[in-house]
Amino acid sequence: MVVIIFFFSLIICFHNFLAADDILKPNQTLLDTDQTLVSAGEKFELGFFSPPNSKNRYVGIWFKNVADLTAVWVANRDGPLTDSSGVLKLTETGNIVIIDNKTEDLIWSSNSSAKDPNLQLLSTGNLVVKDGSNGNYTWQSFDHPYDSLIAGMKLGWDFITGQSWKLTSWNSLQDPSTGSFTYEVDPHGLPQVLLRRGIDIVYRNGPWDGVQSGADPPLQDVPIFEPNYVANGTHVYFTFDNVDNSTVTRFWLNPSGSPEQFRWNHANGKWVSTYSVQRDDCDTFERCGPNGFCDSGNTPVCHCPTGFVPKVPEDWAAMDFTGGCVIKTRLNCSASEGFKKFSRLKLPYGSEFTVNGTAVRKEDCELICRRNCSCVAYAVARVGGCVVWSGELIDVRSFSSGGQDLYVRMAASEFVTKSDNSKKIAVIMSIILGFLLFSLVGGYLICKRASCFLTSQEESIFNSNKDQGPLLLEEDLELPLFGLDTICNATNNFSSTNKVGEGGFGPVYKGVFSTGQEIAVKRLSKDSGQGSVEFKNEVILISKLQHRNLVRLLGFCIHREERMLIYEFMPKKSLDLYIFNQTRETALDWKKRFDIIVGIARGLLYLHRDSRFRIIHRDLKVSNILLDNETNPKISDFGLARIFGGDQAQVNTKRVVGTYGYMSPEYIIDGHFSMKSDVFSFGVMVLEIVSGKKNREFKHPHHNLNLLGHAWKLWNEGKAIELIDVLMENVSASEVLRCIQVGLLCVQKRPEDRPLMSSVLFMLDSENASVPQPKLPGFYTERTFIESVDSSLSSLKKPNHVSTDVTVTILQGR
Repeated sequence: MVVIIFFFSLIICFHNFLAADDILKPNQTLLDTDQTLVSAGEKFELGFFSPPNSKNRYVGIWFKNVADLTAVWVANRDGPLTDSSGVLKLTETGNIVIIDNKTEDLIWSSNSSAKDPNLQLLSTGNLVVKDGSNGNYTWQSFDHPYDSLIAGMKLGWDFITGQSWKLTSWNSLQDPSTGSFTYEVDPHGLPQVLLRRGIDIVYRNGPWDGVQSGADPPLQDVPIFEPNYVANGTHVYFTFDNVDNSTVTRFWLNPSGSPEQFRWNHANGKWVSTYSVQRDDCDTFERCGPNGFCDSGNTPVCHCPTGFVPKVPEDWAAMDFTGGCVIKTRLNCSASEGFKKFSRLKLPYGSEFTVNGTAVRKEDCELICRRNCSCVAYAVARVGGCVVWSGELIDVRSFSSGGQDLYVRMAASEFVTKSDNSKKIAVIMSIILGFLLFSLVGGYLICKRASCFLTSQEESIFNSNKDQGPLLLEEDLELPLFGLDTICNATNNFSSTNKVGEGGFGPVYKGVFSTGQEIAVKRLSKDSGQGSVEFKNEVILISKLQHRNLVRLLGFCIHREERMLIYEFMPKKSLDLYIFNQTRETALDWKKRFDIIVGIARGLLYLHRDSRFRIIHRDLKVSNILLDNETNPKISDFGLARIFGGDQAQVNTKRVVGTYGYMSPEYIIDGHFSMKSDVFSFGVMVLEIVSGKKNREFKHPHHNLNLLGHAWKLWNEGKAIELIDVLMENVSASEVLRCIQVGLLCVQKRPEDRPLMSSVLFMLDSENASVPQPKLPGFYTERTFIESVDSSLSSLKKPNHVSTDVTVTILQGR
């Protein structure tokens, strides 16, 4: 009897020890009884729980000393247990798993790994997997937020890893599964937070300029918590700390899509709202339409600013403001145009942060806007930089105090009246001084088309001092200029054994610097269809781009007639080697293919929306996707890329360049290219990656359709799953079908039907995303293709299949 009591006491002691401990080791389990992990300081607790009025069981983290159980993180939010048979474990390899003990089914996994791992609930509420060999965190719950942000968590982006920290609402108070609303930082331009329902923006707080967002008080003036914005070349995120460590706060995105900051009141045992994000009618996104200003202190709340009039006056008379406003006098990019100042505003959506510095003046920003014909407004950020807008001004509101200044471009007539001769003289003098200023900085560039990608300054840099020192680009960016002898030594004098490939630009050689760094040298061939323009374009563009899914340019070499680009070396070469020339041994499984598709989408979204410039690649194809050691995709070859101005929708060109099978109908026939042209090319790649077949070389015994037509046929017959590459393993049918559907959406004939890359990535990332039905694709048979372009390209001959992967130039007879 004494022995039994002794062992019973040991069991109780061990159970209590585990319940109060903050660490779980691989040989331990957490059962769905009353076993929990408790953080040091006993502020947070992890265990199994059920939401109010629900019998489902989840593993979550909540505040331990808050009477109202408030889960701030849920592991298996989309995979509930229906009873108390769940077990939480840490595997020997560092993976957190939730298993149903009855069925032994895997309910949830962190997909993490570590050597000699420990699972620990930190005093901050962060659940981490620690690597025993070095003490690093290989996984943490703070990297996977759900509907709550607590002190120390981040809301934003890591541009190096592609990590996104965003909030996603529960479906309801009883159901923590993925809901309709997200709250995330928009990395494009100045940082700002967006509330979305699906892909639609519902609210935004306004750009943060280093001191405040919109008309919110400066960050340091908040009494309960200390917020902080971090924005640099590698990260942009919002985080906060509690002023008093004993204070319990939570920023919560509730199921109805209303973000609020709460503080727990220990005296009355309730959550008290301390800050509400949406406070009035003007916080509805684009409440007054394009170019309309919203002012909650006026009735009606919408008005057109000076220099603008209602687009549809009768709608405004009927209190319908969705059509917005239009400028009175059309702009023509003349030197006589000026900028009208509007104060106390929430700055418009869709900004571009153009210059980084510590002493930027208003005059500097005005000059930047003037020289870009598509620029319609600018502002001076207090972090030290210029912010510009192109196209329409979206979601602007006025405040009675606070806010920021916006300078809107307007015709000279808005500044001169017939009765004020002094103003006339002032305008004339400003024009003369403007021209003098332009002559001093290198001449005034009249942008007849906003697609110009080389500024006059960049042209002069390239056309002079070619062999002297590093290339100094705009914004003090230095790109190393390597000597020819350095490149010759690295490539063993361009030995044939070092040659790793060849494209439209010329041969590519592997090299090794004396430091041991491996490089890839792209050498411009004299017989190449591409020349100095493409070379300049690639140097200027890619040197200013930083993203994990873009190839990194290390420098360049110019020596007499030689032109070379030096890149980071990609040991696995290009994606086409693994998709089109595969064997059973080299074929990529589905997980790797899906990760590659998502990686390409992220890189393309960065080019279209999140980089400092809006860039259209124009030659996206499988052979231009390089793979690193971990098979991460990197978009390469920017020789044909073009910069778009702000919200510019489309550009026309008489020089159509690209690769057959990837070019969109509107581009190859009419010379129209836009972001939707890249989307078309991306869609072709998705279908090629899924099928393992080339679009233009696809052959079928029963029809003459190309790959797009074949995929479209199978989709309409309900047999899309048959498109899957027979060599592919570990296939997830649902993911494959979603990718095929997204691919078909991207290759639709009409550009306006194709989704933007932001929507593409949302559809790929979310299993619960609503994906529309695709319409007829463009160029889905070879015969239709040739007949459609023959009338406008009378001199074009159908290319042989052996040359479908080279870059071609088509001259239009128009």
